[in-house]
Amino acid sequence: MAIEADGLRKAYGETVALDGLDLAVAAGSVCGLLGPNGAGKTTTVRVLATLARMDAGRAVVAGVDLGRDPAGVRRRIGLVGQHAAVDEALSGRQNLVLFGRLLHLGVSRARVRADELLERFGLTDAADRPVSGYSGGMRRRLDLAAGLLVAPDVLFLDEPTTGLDPRSRAEVWDAVRGFAAEGTTVLLTTQYLEEADRLADRIAVVNGGRVVAEGTPIELKDALAGDRIEVVLREPDDVAAAAALLERVSAGAVDVDAEALRVSAPVRDRMGALAAVVGELDAEDVSLRRPTLDEVFLELTR
Repeated sequence: MAIEADGLRKAYGETVALDGLDLAVAAGSVCGLLGPNGAGKTTTVRVLATLARMDAGRAVVAGVDLGRDPAGVRRRIGLVGQHAAVDEALSGRQNLVLFGRLLHLGVSRARVRADELLERFGLTDAADRPVSGYSGGMRRRLDLAAGLLVAPDVLFLDEPTTGLDPRSRAEVWDAVRGFAAEGTTVLLTTQYLEEADRLADRIAVVNGGRVVAEGTPIELKDALAGDRIEVVLREPDDVAAAAALLERVSAGAVDVDAEALRVSAPVRDRMGALAAVVGELDAEDVSLRRPTLDEVFLELTR
């Protein structure tokens, strides 16, 4: 395992951010840390990246005990926070050389490494322009490059695509896939369920400072009963009756969209539920489908 955390606890005054969080991330994988605002995602990253001291628990990152040797952990990790930490007055190349010097690479090695990363992230043409003229996606790619100046065993990405347009997000996704392909372990926090679904080998859902569920995206969807039945009604007056019927045949909470006249719920006996709905309701449309990761997330954090 590249990351092993057992019983992590962290409080800020009266606010408990982590309440016995357990997490295990396999080496060379991408783990998505998913959860609502305030669930403890960023605090988890801050603790594991040595930016905040845990109140209790134990963690091993890249083979190093976090409590005993935080400096050893720092030598083996990279961190990209929620906001790009680059100097807008400097060029992209100057930023990377500066970060390389701060990481004790030496002048010549810092310059070579900066050129390698500028090419890798498609920033060579803009390398000598001030970062103030970069787009949001270019700044984010430069920030990712800075996190890889000293090739880390573990890379922490805290909501790396927040605020980016779809094209810039896709560029960052390609970069993350490249990290994993080269053997770097990535712990990715995100609020975008599509992002977790596409990038993560495994997902840990955090709520209330604890991991409440984990598995592959497919395993998490299977855990939510496996199928969902969705009914679209003809009349608004039929919504309540449909919700009551699905309550009887479902394996979980019933979701009602009164405006769209749509009612849905997870089911285990797909054919039995379908027969009950078709037999008792005059519906515009009835369908069975797999649950989405959004529905898994809402169910687990409900």
